[in-house]
Amino acid sequence: MTWPRALSVSVSWIFISACVSVSCLALSCLALGQEGNGASAFLPNQEVRVHDLPLLTAPSRSRSAALATALEMIVHDKAVCCGKDSALEDVALYAELSNALSLKELSAKLQGRHLLSDSRAIAVNAQYVPQSAISPGLMIGALLEQHAPIIEWKSHIYVLYGAIFDETRFYSGVPQYSVRKLLLMDPRFSDQRRDAEFKRETDDFGKVQGLLMVTVVGP
Repeated sequence: MTWPRALSVSVSWIFISACVSVSCLALSCLALGQEGNGASAFLPNQEVRVHDLPLLTAPSRSRSAALATALEMIVHDKAVCCGKDSALEDVALYAELSNALSLKELSAKLQGRHLLSDSRAIAVNAQYVPQSAISPGLMIGALLEQHAPIIEWKSHIYVLYGAIFDETRFYSGVPQYSVRKLLLMDPRFSDQRRDAEFKRETDDFGKVQGLLMVTVVGP
């Protein structure tokens, strides 16, 4: 059967319009899905490191010596920590003499006002984070701000100085991080054993006991 030319053209336009409408609907659904998801970019294998940390070695391999040395490494200001006449001399000495001192106890000793040798005051903010509250955002955020936390893993003390991570950026501006690897320094050693890594694929995060972040304000 042969349709009239006018009817044929009309049917063709209806078909094309329908296809365009379906295509637009599909694109609209895709756009709404992306907007609803909120993710604007995925950036794998990002790296962050804290620069200019002193490479100090503990005087012994005891936990207390490692803890006192780690504290001196992350503060890295001789007037503040941790030698003779420094503001935190007493705290560091207490840590070195107390072999069973926990990160939580050290945090309590550090927190608050301390005096430099010239009597000027500084404020120390020491935040202890138990294993259950440690998040990728907390660790990556500290590292991006050039603050190296102290981390306890398998009952050993390490300085967390860097990380390899994936980042998902959202339209809201709030990033989401997924840690692939934590870069650690073991203050007990000065050779190749100083460098350690926590790998997400092979290591058990349940064996991380806690995290200590320290910042100093003033004078």
